[in-house]
Amino acid sequence: MTRATTVRAVLAAAVLLVSVLITLTMSPRLGLDLQGGTRMVLQAKDSDTAKADRDSTDRTLEVLRQRIDSLGVAEPTLTRSGEDRIIVELPDVQDPRKAAEVIGRTAQLGFHAVQGQGTRTEEKPGASGKQGGENSGNGPTLPDEQGRALDLGPARLSGAGVKDATAAFDAQQGAGWTVSLDFHKAAGRDWTRLTGEAACHPVQDDRRRVAIVLDQQIISSPQVSPSVACNAGLPSGSTQITGSFSADEARELALLIKGGALPLPVEIVEQRTVGPTLGAAAIDASARAALIGAAATALFITVVYRLFGALAAVALAAYGLISYAALVALGVTLTLPGLAGFVLAIGMAVDANVLVFERAREEHTQHPGRSLRSSLTAGFRGAWSAVADSNVTTLIAAGLLFFLGSGPVKGFGVTLAIGVLASMFSALVIARALTEIAAGSRFVGDYRGVNGISGPGRVRTWLNRRDPQLMRSPRRWLLISSALVAVAVLGIFVRGVNLGVEFTGGRLVEYSTSRPVDVEQARTALAGAGFGDAEVTTAGAGDISVRTGKLDNDGEHALRAALAEEGGKTTKVRDELIGPSLGDELRRNALIALGIAVLVQLAYLAIRFRWTFAVGSVAALVHDVIVLVGAFAWLGRTVDGIFLAALLTVIGYSVNDSVVVFDRVRELWAKARRQPVAEVANRAVIQTVPRTLNTGMGALFILTALAVLGGDSLADFALALLIGICVGTYSSVMTAVPAALVLERSSKAPPPARKRAPGRRSGTRTARRDPLDNGARV
Repeated sequence: MTRATTVRAVLAAAVLLVSVLITLTMSPRLGLDLQGGTRMVLQAKDSDTAKADRDSTDRTLEVLRQRIDSLGVAEPTLTRSGEDRIIVELPDVQDPRKAAEVIGRTAQLGFHAVQGQGTRTEEKPGASGKQGGENSGNGPTLPDEQGRALDLGPARLSGAGVKDATAAFDAQQGAGWTVSLDFHKAAGRDWTRLTGEAACHPVQDDRRRVAIVLDQQIISSPQVSPSVACNAGLPSGSTQITGSFSADEARELALLIKGGALPLPVEIVEQRTVGPTLGAAAIDASARAALIGAAATALFITVVYRLFGALAAVALAAYGLISYAALVALGVTLTLPGLAGFVLAIGMAVDANVLVFERAREEHTQHPGRSLRSSLTAGFRGAWSAVADSNVTTLIAAGLLFFLGSGPVKGFGVTLAIGVLASMFSALVIARALTEIAAGSRFVGDYRGVNGISGPGRVRTWLNRRDPQLMRSPRRWLLISSALVAVAVLGIFVRGVNLGVEFTGGRLVEYSTSRPVDVEQARTALAGAGFGDAEVTTAGAGDISVRTGKLDNDGEHALRAALAEEGGKTTKVRDELIGPSLGDELRRNALIALGIAVLVQLAYLAIRFRWTFAVGSVAALVHDVIVLVGAFAWLGRTVDGIFLAALLTVIGYSVNDSVVVFDRVRELWAKARRQPVAEVANRAVIQTVPRTLNTGMGALFILTALAVLGGDSLADFALALLIGICVGTYSSVMTAVPAALVLERSSKAPPPARKRAPGRRSGTRTARRDPLDNGARV
């Protein structure tokens, strides 16, 4: 065993040991769709005194964090999204009404001078929807603790001036539970000035009172003590709020005041509630899909590559362990799309191994006298550029998911990126160490038929015998691709794209009933309750899915009650509320993501290859996107955030395949610079077809398991990727390469230069032969 193999084996053992320890000692962080709970997106609004920018939104987030901690929610998560949005995740909170009452409460605290008793006591909603009356002055008319209306002046001091607030029981004065306030220095001077002006009025005059108002409600309006002189005011920077509070009321009031008024009013623009039963079903479905799909993939590569394939399957299991440990150690929240990305990456993890084994087969077939270890080493080194470029393109797609996505889409990008990095380690370190150790054994050397790379393989043998001229007429393939795009575009215009609630806005609620209820019964019941415009469908397993426009929590309770009359006990299993502004943002971000993906992929491939190759790859990418969207339009499937994750994954997969083909075109063309590029491209396609088919089959096993066993939550996701991978496999050969050939005919750029081996200097070749340069691979 060589020193390099020993280092790889030790490194692999160390990483696996750490992964096992992490797996046994740390628990995964489950998202709301797996654990159950509530997720809200709050939109900060401009106020009279502050603008919704990054700093004010951060201050609002900290105020909300203190409030949510008081709810006793285990491990709540608050993050800022963009300039003016805050994402609040509350695991295990099934009824969002209580959380919304505390979270959305503005807690605008103000200290007002009382101008006198109001002329009216009628309460009516203000512009903000809160209760308040009117007067002829500049301040509101509000009822005090006894229900009398008071005319108030403008707020002279806000809650921002409060330094601290504590709840305490005042036994000496007999005031019961009170809230003591301490002011900042400047606010303390305002407090002294306000109480000094009030002290200028006679005792028992309402104008000697100071009204403390919280969210348009007077919570206390004490009179200034008779001992306070006019314009002198209270010298201390503190006061006490009394109001017959209970202990809980005093503590909650102190919490709201101490946390401070929200610097900005907030509006709930998205709200999702997921029941724990749905989460458990999703976990079980994903676990079954992972086990069965991974087992099928392992069996497939073992049959194709025999002993080395079995060792690659062991490396595949190690990949799963390392990926899971990395997700847990980094604290990545596992969501349902994230788990799907994790399962999908298992299928894609075989790609690097397939590239290496196919390259080793070529080396061993063309150089029969070479040792098995030398052929394997040449396979690893020869496949390195294709492995690196293809994984970089996938990481670009994962990065776009993370930076441009939100919620579950962002989680999918994280898990996909971790999966790509872990797959490279498992293939280039673990699998290489195992196969090099096996290649050095006497048994494998004597019985080469068991290793899996001593023969060319059935697909390669058939292709070499037939020698098909696939690239003889590249325009023919472009016409076929154009026809597919035309059919897809026709579906988009004729059938339309069924945008999900994330794009259109509204509310989507799913219910489970104790008695079976068909769609027509549910529709009739909801129409009778005033929800005639609701869209009612089945939601799998007999559940009822109701999609409406704007619907508040009280309306949702009325809707559930109407269903209960027909179906008996009705349980809510899913609840999504998304404002139209969020829908516009998602649609905009989706287009931005696709545009940036095209530009980034084009720039990277132009630098790494040729501009004609880059344009061909991007043409295949655009072809795949349009065909996938068109297929969903014809099928009437929903296009939502999870579809966006699948779409961006297809982008990475499509370019991944194209990179492998163009990497071989570049290599062969550099060695035969005078040969027509069409002939070179034809040989490159034939040589890479076995890898393309075997990699695609490995991914299809996983996706088929997801589609069949993953349940309704993963059905559309798996279907999108199944279509995308099939179309991408076709386009990487029959769209990207023909497009590049057509462009090359009009291009005057010279063929790519052959890379000089490390042992060459000034045209002189050293005695040591570089394993990368093993002669023509025809």
